[in-house]
Amino acid sequence: MSKLTREIVTTNNAARPKLPFNQAIVANRFVYLSGCVGCDKDTMELVPGGAVPEMAKALDHVKAILIAAGSGVDKVVKATIFLQDMADFANVNQEYIKVFPKNYPARTCVQVAKLPLNAKVEIEVVALTGDVETISKL
Repeated sequence: MSKLTREIVTTNNAARPKLPFNQAIVANRFVYLSGCVGCDKDTMELVPGGAVPEMAKALDHVKAILIAAGSGVDKVVKATIFLQDMADFANVNQEYIKVFPKNYPARTCVQVAKLPLNAKVEIEVVALTGDVETISKL
């Protein structure tokens, strides 16, 4: 039986909370990103303006971590979005489609009671590494 690897991914190009988790783990060509909120990577304070700018910043973190993991947004297979208020869904969706304009990943979006730093939105993704071909079965 061959040994599987579990690679810890860390980048200074995205927020790095001093908490007991890693930005991402690569295991068997899958990248598992921890949840990202819309905070400034240097101050660890939420960007001002609410759910939309927070989502834009969180997606910047997602992109940076995926690159550090040898992946990219085009290789995301599953996204989970957590919203403090489902009333922000449509506006957050507009930021989401700027990053995922076609061949959308599978996705779940849920409203939650509270998020880290009292954020309005958090996103986590699962992606692939290596050569990936996208096919559509319509």
